[in-house]
Amino acid sequence: MREAPSTARPSAHKATRGHVSFVGAGPGDASLLTVRAAELLAQADIVITELPEQAALVTNGAEIIDGGVGEDGETLTHAARARLVVKYAKTGSHVVRLIAGDPFTYATAPEEAAACSKAGIGFEIVPGISSVSAVPAYAGVPLTNRTHREYSVVSVGDASINWSEHAGQDTLVLLSAVARIGEVAAGLVAAGRSAETPVAMTRVGTTTEQTTVVSTLADIATDAKAAGMTAPAITVVGQVVTMREALSWFETKPLYGWRILVPRTKEQSASLAARLRGFGALSEEVPTISVEPPRNPQQMDKAVRGLVEGRYEWIAFTSVNAVKAVREKFEEYGLDARAFSGLKIAAVGDKTAEAIATWGIRADLVPSGEQSARGLLEDWPPYDDLLDPINRVFLPRADIATETLVAGLVDLGWEVDDVTAYRTVRAAPPPAPTREAIKTGKFDAVMFTSSSTVRNLVGIAGKPHTSTIIACIGPATAKTAEEHGLRVDVLAESPSVEVLADALAEFGAARRLAFLDAGEPVTKPSQKRPSTRRKA
Repeated sequence: MREAPSTARPSAHKATRGHVSFVGAGPGDASLLTVRAAELLAQADIVITELPEQAALVTNGAEIIDGGVGEDGETLTHAARARLVVKYAKTGSHVVRLIAGDPFTYATAPEEAAACSKAGIGFEIVPGISSVSAVPAYAGVPLTNRTHREYSVVSVGDASINWSEHAGQDTLVLLSAVARIGEVAAGLVAAGRSAETPVAMTRVGTTTEQTTVVSTLADIATDAKAAGMTAPAITVVGQVVTMREALSWFETKPLYGWRILVPRTKEQSASLAARLRGFGALSEEVPTISVEPPRNPQQMDKAVRGLVEGRYEWIAFTSVNAVKAVREKFEEYGLDARAFSGLKIAAVGDKTAEAIATWGIRADLVPSGEQSARGLLEDWPPYDDLLDPINRVFLPRADIATETLVAGLVDLGWEVDDVTAYRTVRAAPPPAPTREAIKTGKFDAVMFTSSSTVRNLVGIAGKPHTSTIIACIGPATAKTAEEHGLRVDVLAESPSVEVLADALAEFGAARRLAFLDAGEPVTKPSQKRPSTRRKA
């Protein structure tokens, strides 16, 4: 039964109000986000932050708004920033307001959230890790222990502070104290604290640029100046600082503070970058190879048609790029993993097998030993005309691949369609500052993952400085490096970027121990120039 039409007039449509999530972004290390923070960032329409480095946390394509500077170039006041948040929320967007540290600890979120409340805009607060606790923890300085159970936090800045209120033995955490540290130390001593009270000042804490100076109230001003300490820094005063010698865990990592050049793309280096970060290093990717389609695509078209028609018994993938090239061709033809039905699939190594697995299929053959064309051949079965209905192998690969695999398969009785699936060409040179850093030793290490990365990096950017540690993934890569006049310092035991990273970390740990055993300060390769030169 049809309803009678309503005689009531429709109400005017009310614009949907947005929502604001005040999210603590942590004190510096991007991995210190909470799970909830990561969820909200993935859902955000607009992200407002006054710290440019926080933009790297936004990976969903959300619009990023500078919350530090207005359109006229002037620094935004708390009130102006609150108006900015309300303005974007009124568009109906989900606004994530990223705030360093914790939103409700020495931050502007209370004022901005109050503005949202006044405007009738819903909001939520996602606590973050405050620099008050995180930075001392990364410096190996506990704020309390069994003897000292209380601590106070004082924001110094331009404030006038009665230091007699902090004359006891409790731990004292000082914020914004770098510029006035001499005055602060003198005030604490005058109030009754011992001039020998330990002090630890840590700048840019939780990042790989973190630096800590350990001193006393009597000497902290002089020592901080000598070390070039600048804001932002957290200063801890108290006996708990003496525990740093045993508890320093971050600044003692084997590759702490090292700047490592990785001649690969960011996409290829994601897992490697994470592993290096775990060792305390910062990786910088410089692509040396550009992957492009083959000049003659008809060869791939014919091979893919043959695959669908059942022309092949095997398909052999020798790289992740080969998997990607075939997948792109499948998408072009509207095919999916079902096209592999009845086909045996080989992968040259675990990484290539993982790329195949993203298709929802599993490789039938992965080398049990060396992950290379040679290792693949050692496990490849010979052609048997009774067991194998078809004697042909589809081999999609790079235009510069060696003939080892083709020749070996032919020797085993197989016919091979050796198809150029993609071309590898030398990438464009990196920016001038990067080239200069490579030549002058600003990088502490370079990780070469193939012979071509050696040749191409030297070709587009020049030879690494003699002080730079050279790490190679295998003997062939090491030989190429030596042919280019480079001294190889680290060699992976097996051809894996993870194993190479581990080997470099072991080298860094041994190097650090040697400095300590000699009673010398631990320096990075970029800080210490060796007297010997690399081969000419």
